Amino acid sequence: MKVVIVGGVAGGASAAARIRRLDERAEIVMFERSGYVSYANCGLPYYVGGAIEEESALTLQTPASFRARFNIDARVRHEVVKIDRARKAVTVRALETGETFEEPYDKLVLSPGAKPIVPNLPGLDGANVFTLRTVEDALRIRRYVEQNRPQTATVIGGGFIGLEMAENLTEQGVRVTVVEKMPQLLGPLDEDMAAFVHAKFRAKGVALALGSAVTGVEQRPEGVFTLLDNAPALGAQMVVLAIGVSPDTALAREAGLETGAKGAIVVDGHMRTSDPDIYAVGDAVLVQNGVSGAPALIALAGPANKQGRVAADNICGGDSVYRASWGSSVVKVFDMTAAATGLNERAAQTAGLAYDKVVLSPASHASYYPGGRVMTMKVIYEKGSLRILGAQIVGFDGVDKRIDVLATAMQAGMTAVQLKELDLAYAPPYSSAKDPVNMAGFMIENIETGKVKQFHYADLSHLPENAQRLDVRTPGEYAAGHAEGFVNIPVDELRGRLAEIDPARPVYAMCQSALRSYIACRILAQNGYDCYNFSGGYRFYQVNRENRFQETARTSCGR
Repeated sequence: MKVVIVGGVAGGASAAARIRRLDERAEIVMFERSGYVSYANCGLPYYVGGAIEEESALTLQTPASFRARFNIDARVRHEVVKIDRARKAVTVRALETGETFEEPYDKLVLSPGAKPIVPNLPGLDGANVFTLRTVEDALRIRRYVEQNRPQTATVIGGGFIGLEMAENLTEQGVRVTVVEKMPQLLGPLDEDMAAFVHAKFRAKGVALALGSAVTGVEQRPEGVFTLLDNAPALGAQMVVLAIGVSPDTALAREAGLETGAKGAIVVDGHMRTSDPDIYAVGDAVLVQNGVSGAPALIALAGPANKQGRVAADNICGGDSVYRASWGSSVVKVFDMTAAATGLNERAAQTAGLAYDKVVLSPASHASYYPGGRVMTMKVIYEKGSLRILGAQIVGFDGVDKRIDVLATAMQAGMTAVQLKELDLAYAPPYSSAKDPVNMAGFMIENIETGKVKQFHYADLSHLPENAQRLDVRTPGEYAAGHAEGFVNIPVDELRGRLAEIDPARPVYAMCQSALRSYIACRILAQNGYDCYNFSGGYRFYQVNRENRFQETARTSCGR
């Protein structure tokens, strides 16, 4: 059996190595049009910023190592330009020489990946305008930064690559402005959670031009200017395009393979295309969203690696199935971490799902152990079934751990209430006896059993006219800042001051993290009051209203 693989990196390289492990006699040929067949593309921004110092650290395998370890014929700087399905052959162009030749196959694996979106706008072909997809791109950007020492840069796009580039250029002493057409950064997050990312970037000196569309780029004597639809042009010494990616599927379309949304290749659970002898994996394929069941494009390294393995298994006579992608992701934001899995609120609304949510601000570990820092978690679940639909976390230590637990629980079919039952590891330096994930389960149980009612940040602008707004923090906390219209009665004084609250009017309670206000609501509810707890607490309010937030954990008496 001869297998030809188009494209290396995550999906193609994974498929190649797995085929060899399953079939020592198979002939495997892999073509990669860049100069690097297997590299850490997620590490490219960190090479630009110098966190990864050596170029060699980006290379996971080379053609020589593939040959030595796996007996795979891996050829870089070779581009497959045509698929002849009838003759089961591909036409290949050797980019160094221009020579073209045919390579026959028994099975073909397509792993072309995604290409950066470069809009049809003037001025994008300048030597100081960059995209980042390959090792060569990273080398070009780093070389430009080292040789020219730019003082300013504009990054167009607020997704993963855009933010990583903004951070790494900032760490190199460059003053960066991020332009994003949406009103927020990081699309996997909801806007109220992305507010933490906005605050962190601004605190680090990164300017944000949110809700601005780019209309062009102009080269002027004083620099390169990014033209915006609703604001003055932004001058800088370099521009990085990180608008997003689109599936690189021209080869598949020209071969007559079935494609779907955004031109992505349609595959079945075995990663087979509409041609039974051609498989496709990675950023160029349509998969099933694990929550909504809808077709989805999810350009992440983890799914690509798994899909390569599934395709290899089936090529070698197995029966492996790729079920779905849940879009679990994590990104470094200076010293902070942002992570998400499943659906956010926008996606849940688009899918027509009836949902509810909880927002909590637990400490990363036991509050009495030094160094604890606050994270903010948002868990979205389906009403009725209590199915976990998604989660978002922004914080510091332990964010990646908690998002992985929530992703696992969601994929295992646990209900949101069952999160309270998870037996998770505890020691004061690492967690609390009630882990943040457990706390989310407790909160959802309280809501679903009617022990507490809640209101959210979006509700603040249209509370009932007769609403009583109550801040139950300490007087010192209240004096340092509070939401407009909220009066202060500390929770520890509440029982003795019930006469100050009208039992005929609803009460909307707030504290720092929603814990003390929950206790206040329990006191009030059992005394005949109609009480609602503010989801996320004043810290959540503060970052959305004032673009700043408290990073350190308070002691248990001040939470």
